[in-house]
Amino acid sequence: MYYPSEVVEQVIAANDIVDVIGSYVHLKKSGASYMGLCPFHNEKTPSFSVSPGKQVFHCFGCGEGGNAVTFLMKYENLTFQEALKNLADRAGIRLPEEDMSEGAKQKQQLKVRLLQINKDTATYYYRLLRSPKGQRGMEYLAGRALSAQTMQNFGLGFADGASNDLVRFLRRKGYSDEDILQSGVAAYDEKRGLHDKFWNRVMFPIMDVSNKVIGFGGRVMGDGKPKYLNSPETPVFDKSTNLYGLNIAKRGRSPYFILCEGYMDVIAMHQAGFTQAIASLGTAFTQGQAAIIKRYVKTVLLSYDSDGAGVAAALRNIGILKEAGITAKVVDLRPCKDPDEFIKTNGADAFKERLDNAENSFFYELRQMEGSYSMDDPDARTQFYRNIAKKLCEFEDEIERENYIHAAAVKYYIPEDSLRREVASYTKAGGAIPAPAVRQRPKNAAKEAGISAAKAALMQSQRLLMTWISDNPQLYVQLRDYIGPEDFEEGVFRQAAEKYFSMLNEGMGDRLTAASGSARAGDASCAAVISIFDDETQQKEAASLFETRIAGLDSPKEKEKALRDVLLAVKRGSLERLAREQGSDDALKKIMETQQQIAKIGKLQINNL
Repeated sequence: MYYPSEVVEQVIAANDIVDVIGSYVHLKKSGASYMGLCPFHNEKTPSFSVSPGKQVFHCFGCGEGGNAVTFLMKYENLTFQEALKNLADRAGIRLPEEDMSEGAKQKQQLKVRLLQINKDTATYYYRLLRSPKGQRGMEYLAGRALSAQTMQNFGLGFADGASNDLVRFLRRKGYSDEDILQSGVAAYDEKRGLHDKFWNRVMFPIMDVSNKVIGFGGRVMGDGKPKYLNSPETPVFDKSTNLYGLNIAKRGRSPYFILCEGYMDVIAMHQAGFTQAIASLGTAFTQGQAAIIKRYVKTVLLSYDSDGAGVAAALRNIGILKEAGITAKVVDLRPCKDPDEFIKTNGADAFKERLDNAENSFFYELRQMEGSYSMDDPDARTQFYRNIAKKLCEFEDEIERENYIHAAAVKYYIPEDSLRREVASYTKAGGAIPAPAVRQRPKNAAKEAGISAAKAALMQSQRLLMTWISDNPQLYVQLRDYIGPEDFEEGVFRQAAEKYFSMLNEGMGDRLTAASGSARAGDASCAAVISIFDDETQQKEAASLFETRIAGLDSPKEKEKALRDVLLAVKRGSLERLAREQGSDDALKKIMETQQQIAKIGKLQINNL
């Protein structure tokens, strides 16, 4: 849904960014800003700055930046609409719905009702587990050595043997039979009518990344079938695009996730301190789930059962993860069957050791392949080595392939030259190796961004100038005769300057004073400028305009000279750009005006520094 810019600005202005980010990151006051450890990259010295005056954040280490909406989008992995609604709810602001079609409104309203049914159902199961009716479920969970705290953390519950207790409960809450049926917590047939879908099962609420209950999994007590029963697909529950435990795992900021098979494995690992464990939802792992994982980590450790089914799942999912651009490793649980058994038998330290020594997925695949050959037979060994060569052809990157050729030769005692020739023979025969991509290692950030050092320096001057003005909006009255949006680089910089200068002009008029102007200029406009960009990279680029500083300036005279130099650098860059575009009377006129401005800037006295 589209929200007008006025609505976005209202929501941003109603939320203090320090309070928003402070609920996720420990912040300490440092001058006019707050500092903390960046949640988006690993660091030991705080470089993450939050400016209450400008309502923006910026990390001087990794470059991440933006407003409160940007932060929630990145930290909680939300869409823009979801992040804005989160902040609107936080501030008690009701977002407009008039832009939605009638059909879209009905769908949205249905989702809200289904989520509420799921929430009430989870509460019902939770309380039932802790009542006399839930004794059987409580005994089972206690037998699995789960603590009361762990059961609470995962909201575990119990569905008893009654046929429609839950349905009656939900009806009393005012829900219609149609909505109860659509939620997936009930089923219908002509003999029994509307009745509870789950009974005699320990219940596992399934939550999305925003901690909303979207479905349930139930483990039967005794030998009933099926052993595990999950909610059906509903308007709020898509098994292929959700993962059990992700809502907790994403908070840990671990560099990797542990992917396992079931609810109990996830819960057991979390209880043992491995809160990065997640699992697919009773179905085969999908490309959609891999895409979700990639938003958070670049490495996944597969911790599947050590039986044949677990091996088959690991081999299948290695390919899915690799296709998504995720590095996969495999945890060796032998002689135990699954992570839960391993931790109970050997303890958390031993499990951590297995994680640290997780096997490279390529060599795991080779090890499984090796089991199909009799290595004492020279012919079988030769065939195995040839299949290694074929497998090596799957590496598209030349450097990566060369590294694996060397490693495979060492591991399996194959002459490296022989293995390389074998790989090359498959290439000549039409094998899988594509031409290697040309990789250049840039010497600096300017080259990495594809720009010249001179242009990078000019953009840095533009950042410094905008930061100076946003730090002290009263400066704008003194400088606006010399500077305008056209002096900034095309794209994000110019669009941001147009928006910001427009807000300053509209909000303050000719008299810019601390009393009349600083609140609007500092508190809202910087954050509002960032919100005009949809792309995360553009938001980060816009944020850098308001948080780039020169260190070591103490006296007003030093500050005045530095600001004048920055202003001159920006105007000279603008003059060079105009010179390249000359050819019309209008361009010639602008060049002359800019030259006159540059001459005046050299003598300009800047006050209130």
